[in-house]
Amino acid sequence: MNKILKMDKKKFFVVYIILDMVFVGIGMGVPLLCILFGFPVGWYISKQLALSKQLTIPEKNLSTILNEILKYALYTSLFTFILMLGIWMPLSTVLLDPGANFVNTGIPMILYDPKISFIGWIILMVFIAPFLQLIATVFASNVALWKLFRKIG
Repeated sequence: MNKILKMDKKKFFVVYIILDMVFVGIGMGVPLLCILFGFPVGWYISKQLALSKQLTIPEKNLSTILNEILKYALYTSLFTFILMLGIWMPLSTVLLDPGANFVNTGIPMILYDPKISFIGWIILMVFIAPFLQLIATVFASNVALWKLFRKIG
């Protein structure tokens, strides 16, 4: 376990990128597994940062750790956002076609009108899903830090 926690940051992000692309592929473009992947990533980030920083001055180091957690969580959700842009934005060109049949696009009809459902689905996939991944990562990392500092204090 210590070998995994002492992994280089570049190697961690390469592993993250590969796993995130696999999870997007498994979900066929729907990033549900990427959102759930935010929980172990948040745990890993907080444990790795807490072990790398000296825990002698809790306020200063905790602030530094929280800033780093937010930075890394933003990087991970930014990558998912870029993947979602690449997957779903080419499909959104259908909005420019006045004769487009939105019922046959395969998008779930979550709202009353097919065109509004299509727009809602694109917004959900491209913007809301990476934000949910960011929230999952930050939440899991804060819980892991809470547990760690609870053991120390």
